[in-house]
Amino acid sequence: MKEPTIDDFAALIGIDWADDKHDICEMPAGSNDYQLSVISSKPQALHDWALSLKDRYPDKPVAVACELKKGPLIYALSRYEHITIFPINPSTVAKYRKAFTQSGAKNDPSDALIQTEILKLHMDKLTHIQPESADIRVLAQLVEYRRKVVQDRVDLLNRITATLKNYYPQVLDWFKEKDTIIFCDFIARWPSLADSQKVRKQTLMSFFNQHNSRYPAINEKRFTDIKAACALTNDPGVIEPNKILIEVLIPQLKLLIEAIERFDLEIKKYYKDQDDRFIFDSLPGAGVQLAPRIFVAFGSNRERYSSAADLQKYAGVAPVIEQSGKKKWTHWRYSCPTFLRQTFVEWAGLSIRYSFWAKAYYEQQISKGKPHNTVIRALAFKWIRIVFRCWKNNTPYDESTYLKALKKRGSPLLKFAAES
Repeated sequence: MKEPTIDDFAALIGIDWADDKHDICEMPAGSNDYQLSVISSKPQALHDWALSLKDRYPDKPVAVACELKKGPLIYALSRYEHITIFPINPSTVAKYRKAFTQSGAKNDPSDALIQTEILKLHMDKLTHIQPESADIRVLAQLVEYRRKVVQDRVDLLNRITATLKNYYPQVLDWFKEKDTIIFCDFIARWPSLADSQKVRKQTLMSFFNQHNSRYPAINEKRFTDIKAACALTNDPGVIEPNKILIEVLIPQLKLLIEAIERFDLEIKKYYKDQDDRFIFDSLPGAGVQLAPRIFVAFGSNRERYSSAADLQKYAGVAPVIEQSGKKKWTHWRYSCPTFLRQTFVEWAGLSIRYSFWAKAYYEQQISKGKPHNTVIRALAFKWIRIVFRCWKNNTPYDESTYLKALKKRGSPLLKFAAES
């Protein structure tokens, strides 16, 4: 796909966004003159401004630079076919400002001008937003929101666990899985040891049956443990405030658990209709949670990335190599979509359990003294290259085919696996 140049646009526009208003710098193509203006951030104001661009520049689209990749402003402008959006990293604007402004002071109109200048002088180094289909964009948002809600659940569960340890630690032993409805309902009904020890056996067994926990031996042991439990403390100054806090936190945990279940259903609904899902379902260890995340990382547009290296760099998996004089060093890629990098790293870690070569590679690198996280990132780097080829060729991943390729190349990885 041909990358756009400034000749493809009728005007170059920089927007410095804010909650209440947006500062705009507009420069017609082929001109050094610019006009500064301010518009409201209200939807109607954005709509009117976007339509006015179409009226003033009817023959070509306009290029718009903004320090955002997503958010209300991007969502609002993405609907217009005559607007092409170029996200610019905020740190790039800040460094440009520092380099060419003596004071280095931030000013909204001047930042809009800086973005316009970057568009004019360095468009070839920028990547414009190429929207996927509505269903893929829905799926992309769902998988990211789900991951955030899962993290919220982890954080909340850690807080609940710490609180229970203050006055009611026994309940943590009675339930192996804490992120469950039965755990929430049990504590909501019996929020202290004294409350739980008052329960009758039949009442407790009915509770477990209602929650589909029909394990007679386990439930019998729970009842015995409850009756035999020794209180950590009888001090009401400790029990009462912690009990109240637990009664506040448990409904929140239950809500998050139910929210994740809803996200799972919605993700499944949108993912099952995607033509390319057979590729990502074939990836070892991806499963129902990570396969949709890897899918939206690639998308359906085969021209989106010209090579695997493009995605490796964009996802932040490819390391950065710097050199100054005789010194050369490698460091973490700082500027990248965090969720995208997280997706590939999490999957690489899981793939060790399901892929022969991935496990062999991991063990080989660990035997050389490499840290776990470094090896997982290197493994993610390799996986992206493999999946990219499957994606380009529209073929599912096949472990045996890849192992044959390694054998044909005489890979030392297979030799290491055979000797291990």
